[in-house]
Amino acid sequence: MQRPFLWAHRGASKIAPENTMAAFSSAVDLGVDGLELDIHLSRDGFPVVIHDESLQRTTDGQGLVADASLKQLQQLDAGGWFSPEFMGESLPTLAEVLKAFGGRLRLNLELKEFAAGVEVLSLLRQYPDAEVVISSFDYDLLKGLRSLDEVLPMAVLFDDGNWRQAVRFAGDISACAFHPAGNLVCRRMVAACRKLALPVSVWTVDQEAQARSLMRMGVSGLFTNDPSALRSARPLLVSSL
Repeated sequence: MQRPFLWAHRGASKIAPENTMAAFSSAVDLGVDGLELDIHLSRDGFPVVIHDESLQRTTDGQGLVADASLKQLQQLDAGGWFSPEFMGESLPTLAEVLKAFGGRLRLNLELKEFAAGVEVLSLLRQYPDAEVVISSFDYDLLKGLRSLDEVLPMAVLFDDGNWRQAVRFAGDISACAFHPAGNLVCRRMVAACRKLALPVSVWTVDQEAQARSLMRMGVSGLFTNDPSALRSARPLLVSSL
């Protein structure tokens, strides 16, 4: 039995401010297999790494990401809210993340808007060595991107509704993975994905007991805020199956 593929959810977000280079670098140092990050567009159309559409939760700014230029966004402090240790940490652009980590490990880019997806597709052409998966809860967004790129690796996020329909949709768009919330996973879901050759990676898992339970169901990957905890438990996760 293979060990679980570990995704660092917004980087190592338990020990560093989420979606920052500090969080991504910490996750890489902890030996994760992939980084998960979120994308929004600046007012002038640059893909920026931040989860919320607004600035106030994770920066010292106010208002919407979409209302600020890249220059304005890069002047914000994206680390002080987490700890004084990270004061001055900036919002990274997707280009910076691709330059630093593309080709080193897999990147899961979660998109919220189709316009951001179009810009991301354009940017990815400059980084042919980057191993990227596009994920979204917006199925129309995924369908639209599939119409633009027949081979783009895409993952279907799922947190509500009929999982059977969501799995069928994943098959219809030739997705490469299915990413459900941990409290919704069941053996039937995993079995249905297996029939379509869809690996299942589950979010967000920070406890060894939950990780063991999910691995017994047959999931292949875990998104975690705490890579250190699950990395140290990897041999136990495999041996318990």
